Amino acid sequence: EACKREDGNPGLELGLRLGESWQEGRDKICIDESPTGFGLWAEQLLAESTGKQGKGLVPAPGEAADGPDRQPGALELGDREGLGAEFYRWEFATAVAGHVLGINPFDQPDVQAAKDRTNEVLASGEPDVEPAGSLDELLAQAQAGRDYVCIQAFVDPAREDELAPLLERAHETGCVVTHGLGPRYLHSTGQLHKGGPDTGLFVQVVDDTGEELPIPGRDFGFGRLIRSQAAGDFAALEERGRRVIRLRLEDL
Repeated sequence: EACKREDGNPGLELGLRLGESWQEGRDKICIDESPTGFGLWAEQLLAESTGKQGKGLVPAPGEAADGPDRQPGALELGDREGLGAEFYRWEFATAVAGHVLGINPFDQPDVQAAKDRTNEVLASGEPDVEPAGSLDELLAQAQAGRDYVCIQAFVDPAREDELAPLLERAHETGCVVTHGLGPRYLHSTGQLHKGGPDTGLFVQVVDDTGEELPIPGRDFGFGRLIRSQAAGDFAALEERGRRVIRLRLEDL
């Protein structure tokens, strides 16, 4: 009901703030951390809806909101029932922000690119996920107040804590730092990475795989599938001229 009002409409007000702040160069949305996990949900909503045509809002759950390219993504969670209302407020706001950005928030034109590259890699045999590029050289390009560093980790979730040194190094640039586990992030922030602004510095991380777990009815297992997804997304980013390197988790 609140989002039907002309005055005091919480979804409209949030959407206008997101969009107008983007016009001022503050495109990083530093969403409050919450035990509800709301930040990860909002991350997908903002990235996939707005990251296209070289534009986009960059969701950064848990990042500090101090900086010329940042704006706070404050949550209004008074009680358990308020969570559903907050979902709707942000959905409404994202549609409004999309209008301000001049994009269609209801399509995902670049999501298919990584899928196509993955299928090509699968068809060609064992994927190449060897290290590529220099972390020092990549981070030397970082412009605080403009760029963001994105860690794309195709690693065992149980080893996610081992990314800590890399995250610390990335924060030393003064840039916003985002990170996601692959292949999950492909369906969350992948649209933004390939269709959004060319302000991302992408660090793909892969780990040593264990015993191959077969996929019934396929001539490849889950390990090869995930490696192919990593290689496919890397190729899709390179095709779009993105700045991307690959590291091994064991070398961090």
